[in-house]
Amino acid sequence: MRNMKILLTGSEGQIGKYFSSELYERGIDFVGFDLASGQDLQKPESILESISGCSRIIHLALASGDQTHNSMGVNLKGLFNLLSIAETNSIERILYLSSVDVLGIFKGESQPSYFPIDDEHPCLPSTEYGMTKFLGEEMCRSWSQRTGIPSIALRPPGVWFPETYDQIANYRRERPSYEWDPYWEYGAFIDVRDLFEVSLKALTVQTRKNHSRYLVSSLDITTSGRTSQELAGWLCPNVMWRETRGRYKEDPYSSLVDCTPAMQDLEWKPEYSWKRYHESLGIAKI
Repeated sequence: MRNMKILLTGSEGQIGKYFSSELYERGIDFVGFDLASGQDLQKPESILESISGCSRIIHLALASGDQTHNSMGVNLKGLFNLLSIAETNSIERILYLSSVDVLGIFKGESQPSYFPIDDEHPCLPSTEYGMTKFLGEEMCRSWSQRTGIPSIALRPPGVWFPETYDQIANYRRERPSYEWDPYWEYGAFIDVRDLFEVSLKALTVQTRKNHSRYLVSSLDITTSGRTSQELAGWLCPNVMWRETRGRYKEDPYSSLVDCTPAMQDLEWKPEYSWKRYHESLGIAKI
């Protein structure tokens, strides 16, 4: 990895700053790219100035639907520009940071078709952000099929930082219904440290397909006490439960977002969990 040079878009965002710090600490060569630093994905010449010598891309840059600038332009036209330039500039692989929002079942949009939620779940986003992320995945798929250059899309839920655990615990002490009100996120999250590790794996592990998409999450749910099946049955009583491997009998708090394919294909296992947080406080019970 020390011979690999990465173009990191969105390097000044919250996740981007963490990735930048980790890349620097590990001695991995990278070039930061962010609108806040004067670079613009909607200007091809800006990409050309930064991509020289890079062999991999981590594409974090995005505009959410509630931002004042053009999210369609940044999330789609910007990605198109990036892929077009990558094709002729010796890029060997692209990691596209997508989102669980492509499914259209998070943030109160709709209920899932079944539990556990997996990579095969249908995508029916209704928000501008979810739609642009899904269309971005499709753009990467088409581009990889045509060029033969691999691309991997990761679909994380909410990304937590070390300080997030205390914040969530405090919110729930003040208002227990915070766990599901105003909407339920299926107890899903991923620690930014785990997201960084799986992102590195996505850049380096040999893959069988030109394009792959993976859900990535913690191995357990963030819960105030109910098990995964109890919460699913209580909050989504009409949603089919079709888990057959017995995972929830072995661990009743297993995540309702199944990231088994990512773990197998990318040789990765998330390290940080809600359970681990409680154990660090000397609390045995979730």
